[in-house]
Amino acid sequence: MKDIQIRPATSADFDAMWTIFSAHVATGETYPFGPDTSREAAHAYWLGSGVTARVAVLGARILGMYRVVPNQAGRGHHVANASYMVSPNAQGVGVGRLLGQDSLDEARRQGYLAMQFNYVVSTNSAAVMLWKKLGFSIVGTLPKAFRHKRLGYVDAYVMYQLLQDPDHWPTTDE
Repeated sequence: MKDIQIRPATSADFDAMWTIFSAHVATGETYPFGPDTSREAAHAYWLGSGVTARVAVLGARILGMYRVVPNQAGRGHHVANASYMVSPNAQGVGVGRLLGQDSLDEARRQGYLAMQFNYVVSTNSAAVMLWKKLGFSIVGTLPKAFRHKRLGYVDAYVMYQLLQDPDHWPTTDE
């Protein structure tokens, strides 16, 4: 674990990122992307304009990635949103935790007040447990919002965490 580095993602990383993305989409268990999601759409999602994307690497091997974007425009722009994927070959060894912690640090560096996950699949127990350990709370349940490939319709959670003290946050239009 100590040799894993997290660094900004580049277009040169995208072949490996696409492999990880495709593996997750194929399972139909954790992400709403359909199996027909194009390589171009995935590239825009992970490396498009306004996206902060970072990868976890061990040597030259990409183990996982995350992206941070504003959750909403305008008056919701102070809340970050993030997405994560870990290579199936690197799951269960702490890569997700490293990515999660780094994304929280990155969101703080960028000045976000909070981070919100809009759509955590309830049956993805590893992710739900990790986000709780990293300080997130389930603030809402979307009944039967995700069509799981094996289980049918399952709930999705909205999870949230304040990153800074809102009492020291500007509240006026500046």
